[in-house]
Order: sequence, then C-alpha cells, then structure tokens
Amino acid sequence: MYRCYFINMELSVVIAIIFASCLKISTAADKPHIVFIVADDLGWNDVGWINPDIKTPTLDRLARSGVILNSSYVQPLCSPSRNCFMSGKFPYHTGLQDKVVFIEQPKYMPANLTTIPQRLKTLGYDTHMVGKWHLGFCNWKYTPTYRGFDTFMGYYAGMEDYFTHVRDEVADYYGYDFRNMTDVYKGAQGEYSTHLFANRAIDIIMNHDKSKPMYLYLPFQAVHGPLQVPAKYSDQYSHIHDLNRMVYSGMVSALDEAVLNITTVLENYGFMDNLLLVFTTDNGGPPRHGANNWPLRGGKATLWEGGTRGVGFVYSKTLLKKKGYTHPGLFHAVDWYPTLLDIAGGDSSQLDIDGLSQVDMIINGGGSVRKEFVYNIYDDHYAAAFRWGDLKLMVGEISHAGWYPPAGSDLDVPVMDDSLLPSVMLYNISADPTEHQDISKDNPDLVNFLLQMLAQKNGTRMPAMDPPSDPRSNPVNFNGVWSPGWC
Repeated sequence: MYRCYFINMELSVVIAIIFASCLKISTAADKPHIVFIVADDLGWNDVGWINPDIKTPTLDRLARSGVILNSSYVQPLCSPSRNCFMSGKFPYHTGLQDKVVFIEQPKYMPANLTTIPQRLKTLGYDTHMVGKWHLGFCNWKYTPTYRGFDTFMGYYAGMEDYFTHVRDEVADYYGYDFRNMTDVYKGAQGEYSTHLFANRAIDIIMNHDKSKPMYLYLPFQAVHGPLQVPAKYSDQYSHIHDLNRMVYSGMVSALDEAVLNITTVLENYGFMDNLLLVFTTDNGGPPRHGANNWPLRGGKATLWEGGTRGVGFVYSKTLLKKKGYTHPGLFHAVDWYPTLLDIAGGDSSQLDIDGLSQVDMIINGGGSVRKEFVYNIYDDHYAAAFRWGDLKLMVGEISHAGWYPPAGSDLDVPVMDDSLLPSVMLYNISADPTEHQDISKDNPDLVNFLLQMLAQKNGTRMPAMDPPSDPRSNPVNFNGVWSPGWC
C-alpha cells in the first residue's frame, strides 16, 4: 500500500504512476541512478530543517533521513558554481571566476573541459538535464546537448519570467528563452517553471529504460528572482509582512512540492531502491530579494559564509551505510564530480581536476579528505578568500559585510561599513561560524603563512573571461528568441 500525493500533474501521468505503484517496477541497472537537484539562490535559513518557519516537509524528511552536509561550500554566484558541478574545477582555473555568464556575452565554460555527464556516458548512463544552464550558449558547442546530455529541456541564460519565459531588460533586447533539446519550445508559455520542470523530470523517469543507469541533472529556476509564485503557495506565509519574503517563501514551498512529486514517482517506479539523490543550492541567498542566510554573515555575491556555505544533503534508501545525521566535514562543489563518478563505478584518481573524491564521507560517514579550498580569486578586482582547516583568510576589496536577520526580526545587528574593512582578515570558522571576530592581528605568523599559500594558488589562476556585450546576440536576429549562433 503506497500513499501518493500528486499536485499539478496531468491526469494521464497520475494514472500511470498509480499503475506502476501497484506493479512496483524494479530497475535492472547495476549502477546507481543519480538525481542531482540544484536550488537557485536558496539561503542558509530558507529550509525547514534549519528554520521551522519555512514549510519544506519533503526536503526536511529527505535531509533528516539521509546525510545533511553542514559544511558544504559553493561559489558566491550561479555560473561559477555550475562550472564546479560540471567540470570539477574551481572557476579561477576555467576563467569563470568573475560575475556570471550574462545573456548577451560570448562567455562560456571552456569547450575543452570534459563534463560529468560526458564521463557518466562512458559508464553506460543515460544523461538528462532539466532546468537552468547558465554556462554559455553563444555557440551550439557550449550548450547542454553538446556537453554530454542526451536530452535537455530548459533555458540557456540566468534568469527570466517564470510564466512567459521571456528575458528582457538587457540592453533593450527582448526575447524568449526556452528549449526542448535544441528546438525552441513554445509549449512552456504560461506554465510556472517549477511545475514545468517537475513534470518533465517525471516524464523522463517514467519513460527511462530501466536496464540502464540514469543521471538526471535538475537545476531548478526556483528560487531565483523575479519573485513569482502562484498565490496558493505565498498565501501559506500571509503572516509575513515583508512582501519579498512572503513570495520568496512561497517559491521555496512550491519547490518542495515539486521534489515531493518527483520522488514519489521515483519510489513508485522502483528507482529509489538503487538511487542517490543530491540536493544543493548554487550560492547563498540574496537578502535584499527575499532570501535569508541568518545567522551567517553576508549573502549571494559575497565571500562571506552567507554567500558560500550552502544548504545541502544526500539521500538514499540503500546506498548510504550511515544516515540520519549531520556531517560536519568540509565538502566543496567541485567534489561532486569525482564523488559521483566513483560512486557510478568510474575512476577519478587520474583526472586533472580540483575536486576530491568524497565517497567515504558520503557513503560511509567517514571524515572529509578536503583540508583546504579557495573560496574564489577575483580577476576584475583583487579580492580572495582561502580556507585552511578551520581558518579562513580574506584579502583585498571585501564588500557586503553585514548580517541580515530574518524579516520582521527585532534582533540588534551592527551596521557594517565596507569602507572600514581591513585588507586582510582571519576567522576561525569552527569557533566563529558567523564571522564576528577577526583574529588576524593576534596571529601574524598564521596570516603570513596563509598569504603565501594563497599566493601559490593565485599563480595558477587563469585570466577571467569578461567579454563586452555583443549586439549579435539580440533576439531580433533570431525571430525573437535568445539563440546560439553568434560567436
């Protein structure tokens, strides 16, 4: 007997799922199926297992039944993190360390990098992508179906309207951005993207050849701006007087419902018996646009913990030897590449990447093999942060330094003046995770040691790609659609 909940699904889909739940179809694939879910701009304080005011019952259940990653780090912005997921390399090694891939820029993840779906295909996986790409599209060779995905439904750029799927306000350009494979897909018009992506994922699952392992990369548009959600979700938060926070919270709950619908189908079709589910944000939340990272300092686009320490977990019914706990070990977004590859039966040991295989940490609950990482090294202005054990060194033009309490809170939080920040700061993140106590002046020898280590890392930095806007990208040249073919 299986209790199922289906919201915003086609009736035929529901009937097929009910039928499958009776048969309890099993998979014949020996290799584990992998579902990699990315939330966009989800803050530290924006999930129920950290903040019970946010209604995310499905994510809470999966997180608490799996392994919550309490020190999982991402990049401060969208494109750099997606670069990590896809390539296993830090953005300062691929030229994507500065800002994001803007829609009118000939900027992209380098074509010579072998992506994780390309690696998984050599191991027999069917590879699918549903959602936001944001790693370049000026030439077809930079788009998902040319980078290892068998199928793609979603959009190429970084943001758009959730219902019309139009991106405007770019150099006075206006255009539609939604594809099924490489074809413009107008059938998406009018459908809320969170529902659209969930239904597409369900369709992939229901039609998958169970003799083969499946890799489903599912980077949702939610909960990135613009702040839009059907009223029934935001109405759950009508007690919140801050409009941005109310709508944003509703978007999080809509995302949670989408994960419920997807995981219900995975369960009823027998995939959960041999599946690893990963959930992560791509960066910290933007406090001025409804998100919250409390009590961490800073937010999206900053090197503070609020911009880089991401909510995330792994879940599996059968693969995790230890589960139902929170793991404190360091994990970085680049580590997903070798970890998933090795779990899939590959061998990451000889790859030229920055990621470290964390199979023992994820599967067995062992300690993290990561002892250090670079938060980022910017090229357009000198600012960088480096982690070594519990210590975090921050240097250069560090900005957006404040703490942002939850909307409506009466907490007394100091107002920070970015212009008064010293050019070198040191924090012990284990003892001071909210970055209140700069200990650099008390530890000059440590500072000098870490500066030398950071200088060595900086010596390997690639120049950042930051090309000017290209008028050839104007959708007027492509029948009103943002399209490849102009670089």
